[in-house]
Amino acid sequence: MGPLIVRHDDPFNAGPPLDVLCQSDITPTELFFVRNHGDVPQIVPDTYRFTIEGAPRALSLSLADLRRQFTPVTVAATLQCAGNRRQELMAYQPIPGELGWDEAAISHATWRGVCLRDVLLAAGIEQDDRAWHVAFEGFDQTERLNCTFNFGGSIPIEKALNPEVILAYEMNDAPLTAQHGFPLRVVVPGYIGARSVKWLKRIVVQAVPSANYFQAQAYRLFAPQVTPDNVDWNSGLMLGEMSVNAVIGTPANGAELPAGSIEVRGYAIAGGDRRVARVDLSLDEGRSWITADLGGDDQPWTWRLWSARLNLAPGEHTLIARAIDSAANTQPEAISSVWNFKGYMNNAWHRVQLTVC
Repeated sequence: MGPLIVRHDDPFNAGPPLDVLCQSDITPTELFFVRNHGDVPQIVPDTYRFTIEGAPRALSLSLADLRRQFTPVTVAATLQCAGNRRQELMAYQPIPGELGWDEAAISHATWRGVCLRDVLLAAGIEQDDRAWHVAFEGFDQTERLNCTFNFGGSIPIEKALNPEVILAYEMNDAPLTAQHGFPLRVVVPGYIGARSVKWLKRIVVQAVPSANYFQAQAYRLFAPQVTPDNVDWNSGLMLGEMSVNAVIGTPANGAELPAGSIEVRGYAIAGGDRRVARVDLSLDEGRSWITADLGGDDQPWTWRLWSARLNLAPGEHTLIARAIDSAANTQPEAISSVWNFKGYMNNAWHRVQLTVC
């Protein structure tokens, strides 16, 4: 997989070097992070079909049906694993059994496909059907708790009927690769990456959230005092929208730099349909801040790459970044306040230690 840093071989999980990730608004497909829970399924495109169940009209559609019956759309969206920045949580307190993602379990692409809303409407779902959920199941199989099953998850129908949620067959102006969901995947902008189910097998409209392990148990957020020994799995919050977050891409943590002017670069993200409004940097533990320059477009569902120039005197420095979104949400200061035994949703202030000579 070239320059990707492999976090796990089987199943394959990998991400790009952080400094490389922050160089381009669009992440090249070969650098886009890969999150798999099982083996990549081998699907023959000519015979591929997926189904829509639980709606007034059951449907079975091929890729050719999608292209012929529905208007194609393009959406720019950033996908982020809920475990992004888990290494920082692991350094604070051990998190056994989870992948040690750094800050690069996130990437941005342009996606082309059809609106999920259009497919649901064709299946007889009405615009005012609000007390429902839309569940997705992929062809990929995994094993947990001595059971073998397909990966899946769900989103509220309010989100599913929004035009940004698509069934994508292209990524960055080319057909999906096998690692990224060929021949068809869901893209749910603003939500954790686990809801953008790859290798789509079926869609089920139902009255409750998905009972799939990866919705009902795995991707849940627990309070810092909860441990694997005392957990009540039903008490965790099902993960959905991403949290506001900012990360310093360069210079790297532990870098040694000459005194004087340096360029700092990174990325910021907001969840739901909120936008990144500002990125602040501090060199004095938050007593004072400077505002970074934001690049890219001011759009929901997309990250903003940012940059700033700082003058650093000789000595040891801690550089801090935080983001503020368009709803005035910002990040908590301390890792201890967001630690959880699954290692999800770390959006504490991002810090890097620098030595200036």
